[in-house]
Amino acid sequence: MIFRPDIEHLIRPKLKEMNAYSPIEPTDVLSKRTDVPEDELVKLDGNENPYGCSPRVASALANYVYYHIYPDPGQQELRKALGAYTGLGVEHIVAGSGSDELIDLVLRLCIQPGDEVINCPPTFGMYPFSTEICDGKVINIARKEAFAIDVAAIKKALKEQTRVIFIASPNNPTGNITPESQVMELLDSGAIVVIDEAYSEFSGVTLAPLVPDCSNLIVLRTFSKWAGLAGLRIGYGVFPANIASYLMKIKQPYNVNAAAQVAALESLKDIDYLRGTVELLIEERARLIDRLGEFDWLKTYPSQANFVLCSVLKGEARQVYRKLQREGIFIRYFDTSVLRDCLRISVGKPEHTDRLITALRKIGDSEVK
Repeated sequence: MIFRPDIEHLIRPKLKEMNAYSPIEPTDVLSKRTDVPEDELVKLDGNENPYGCSPRVASALANYVYYHIYPDPGQQELRKALGAYTGLGVEHIVAGSGSDELIDLVLRLCIQPGDEVINCPPTFGMYPFSTEICDGKVINIARKEAFAIDVAAIKKALKEQTRVIFIASPNNPTGNITPESQVMELLDSGAIVVIDEAYSEFSGVTLAPLVPDCSNLIVLRTFSKWAGLAGLRIGYGVFPANIASYLMKIKQPYNVNAAAQVAALESLKDIDYLRGTVELLIEERARLIDRLGEFDWLKTYPSQANFVLCSVLKGEARQVYRKLQREGIFIRYFDTSVLRDCLRISVGKPEHTDRLITALRKIGDSEVK
């Protein structure tokens, strides 16, 4: 006889009710869903680097012989290399399985049930997602015109229960940067201010050098975008030394797998190559914005990341998104009230831009209306 007890009452009620994060899908899944061959897909939905990783990475992974051994839990060689890359001491650096894991770890470290986390939408969905999982309370402070953060409103919302303020810079999905002066103003609040610099290599702006002198500033970075390692899940953060020590204490022992550590180390040894692909994407970003400007039913926003946000001025963004899918072109559509008429388009290679523009012309004004 099979015994099947009802365990629903053991599940945390808040997690039953929360919305799942809406992730993007890989090319093989998209190909099967749309019947478009993988090599004909144009994938502009994940802000990945279409030029891929450094050639050194593929070679190093193929020749690595210690996959049967657990990776270094102390991330010693990797943290040393990251210290050299950032110009900071290893005592300030912790690596994670993508910066997503570090977001989760910071919240686990800092918040107890009911503590508040300030989020500035529209922005990266992992901040409220991870806050809810950690049983925190999300306080949304909407961005102002041109998607600037509302510093006055954030300061007004601060309470004794406020633990963390998340700010993506460049912001995802809007592409704009938060000025250092505004960050410094928020640091005076005493709450931990997390600056997510996932797209920093595309903007050339970072606040990482400020961390050693700011006890409540955290800067998060990733190899997913500029270094082409999204599939290996490797990110890192620059933390005040005491916070870094706590995170090393509470993280999973082998949170960054051996392949990811090898890939990150080889990437840092091939900076010139990777900076070259970043420059190609920056150049193509300008071209993409220029070509999108040819459509009077699209409004593009300035971007310092590797993507461009567009508003659909005539018709529905959802319909444009679906019609592009039929052409084998995948971009990001956010089904939220603040972004319902918006599409985020990752910067690809020139041929990807050309395919996109051709498809948009095919859709045409009459199709959009």
